[in-house]
Amino acid sequence: MTLPRTPSQTVGPFFGIGLCRRPENELVSPDEPGALELTGQLLDGEGAPIVDGLVELWDPGGRHWGRSGTDGDGRFAFVLAKPDALPGEAPRYDAWVHARGLLRQQLTRIHFPDEAANAADPVLSTLDDADRATLVARREDGRLRFDIRIQGEQATVFFAH
Repeated sequence: MTLPRTPSQTVGPFFGIGLCRRPENELVSPDEPGALELTGQLLDGEGAPIVDGLVELWDPGGRHWGRSGTDGDGRFAFVLAKPDALPGEAPRYDAWVHARGLLRQQLTRIHFPDEAANAADPVLSTLDDADRATLVARREDGRLRFDIRIQGEQATVFFAH
């Protein structure tokens, strides 16, 4: 007997349950030399904030991990340091985005502004200027700013995983 496949369904989100135990958005201590604050907004296709999302960051070397839920304005925040780059690549963080309506989390990258290695990075160098801009944080008020747009105009580039 063969049963039909059941399609994936979204349930929740229940991210708040896992986020209430301890802060996990500090990948390094704020007092550590070189510590940076990264803030941003998670936005839907119309530019409205996604208020119940979750952003996870991983450095490619696997040394640092953190996650931040979004607030009532779709904002997330991290304390991090520029990670070591993998050979032949620019320093970056991989970002996993979880949100209502996404059947699978989405994978993107956060690169650092004014980084000479960005020009030769094997991913950034293949993108046009508009797409490349969606993967590079910008400096704003003494911190880094990186907005994630799920779809629509200026949508963030996401990668298959």
